[in-house]
Amino acid sequence: MIIGVTGSICSGTSTFMSFLNEKRFIGFSYSDILREELSKTGKEITRKNLQDIGDELRKKEGLGVLSRRMIEKMDNGKNYVVGNIRNPGEVEEFRKEFGDNFILIRLDADFQVRFDRARKRARENEPMELEAFKKMEERDLGENEEEHGQQHKRVFEMADFVIENNQGLGELKDKVDELLADLG
Repeated sequence: MIIGVTGSICSGTSTFMSFLNEKRFIGFSYSDILREELSKTGKEITRKNLQDIGDELRKKEGLGVLSRRMIEKMDNGKNYVVGNIRNPGEVEEFRKEFGDNFILIRLDADFQVRFDRARKRARENEPMELEAFKKMEERDLGENEEEHGQQHKRVFEMADFVIENNQGLGELKDKVDELLADLG
């Protein structure tokens, strides 16, 4: 089984993935592939630069390029969790390859909850002011972006399941357990 994960900034996708890792799912992240590509350029690893290089790769090599690179590294018969899906072409590539064995999960949380989480985690090169956070989110969602760009909003619409994550870690862990039980 392949579980894809998408969600707005600070909705809990990384935590969700770590819970699945505990359940013996092997984790893959688009960010890992993009960091590898970005390191070849010598540019600083920032959210904007990661987004830019992802957009560039999709424009040059097709919308599903990052998924194809992940699929090449996967072994048959193993369970995987794939995080940070931000373009519909990436979802389509997994659905084409794995059919019903690919499930897309969207994590969601209220804006204020996510903004508070962002301020609390205080990552370097991420805005801590409200207006800067809103601007970062606009690009992530696909506002005024081309087809090969960030298209999170369109990916959200493709989700098979939505998990609300406005509470604590215990509740999210319970929801992961429920999801896995439902999926069998």
